[in-house]
Amino acid sequence: MWQFIGIRVIQGIFTLLVISLLVFLATRLTGDPALVLLPPEASSKADYERVKKQLGLDKPLSTQYLIFLSGAVRGDFGLSIRDRRPTRDLLLERLPATLQLALAGMVLAIVIGVPLGILSAVKRDSFLDKGAKLFAVLGMAAPQFWVAIMLILLFGAILKVLPTYGREGPENFILPSFVLAWSIMAGITRLGRSSMLEVLDSDYVRFARIKGLKDGMVVWKHALRNALIPILTFSGISLAGLLNGAIVVEQVFAWPGLGRLMLDGVLQRNFPVVQAAVMASAFFYILTALIVDILYVYADPRIRH
Repeated sequence: MWQFIGIRVIQGIFTLLVISLLVFLATRLTGDPALVLLPPEASSKADYERVKKQLGLDKPLSTQYLIFLSGAVRGDFGLSIRDRRPTRDLLLERLPATLQLALAGMVLAIVIGVPLGILSAVKRDSFLDKGAKLFAVLGMAAPQFWVAIMLILLFGAILKVLPTYGREGPENFILPSFVLAWSIMAGITRLGRSSMLEVLDSDYVRFARIKGLKDGMVVWKHALRNALIPILTFSGISLAGLLNGAIVVEQVFAWPGLGRLMLDGVLQRNFPVVQAAVMASAFFYILTALIVDILYVYADPRIRH
């Protein structure tokens, strides 16, 4: 078990190193921030060189990367180019908003998606099954920005019962969390249904029923555990994406999370902010993948071998 986890941790560290190099090089290809930050009255080469020196862009590229990497290990990504504040502080300010929205959306998706997928498989070809499949298809096909706009028009402009922007109270979570959850809920429902159908047709489930076990025990105790693997995979990847900030949803609902911070950093050519946001994104993905791998082992002990 510990060897299995150790291998995954080493793979994760190596992946982070590769991502850090790619992120560092990619941000350098987007343009020179010194040109953006030069005041309108500055026109001489001396002014340009002075700004480059202040930003540390006068050093060789390899030296800049080593400085970035050593700071990233300590959680220090430097100062934001725009407002000269520590990038770590900006991340920590936005992280609670993203965590709250991501967990709200994920809990909603799991609480509705998992039972709906299982019941859809158990009640195959019934009215419930057809309704669940339609719900899942709509959730996977409808673009998030369109769903968000339609909900804003309905509940904000027409009915005027829910707030449509900001993060002031619990009611502000309802619309953005549902928009985030619907596509994930749809995926969990479809995966849960197909995985459960496969398990229900297996020999050991038939044998359990021949032994006289009740259908409820067969479905929820024996079949569900073996049908969880694809659901865990999809849920883990989806949660990592939510923790990284759903840019579209945060932009539409004016939600002050990591997604908007990353988008603003890209538009402003703010290297430290973009690098910090992408590295945080990669860390969340790798951490979530490690947790999912550990859950795999508990769901199916054969995986560790």
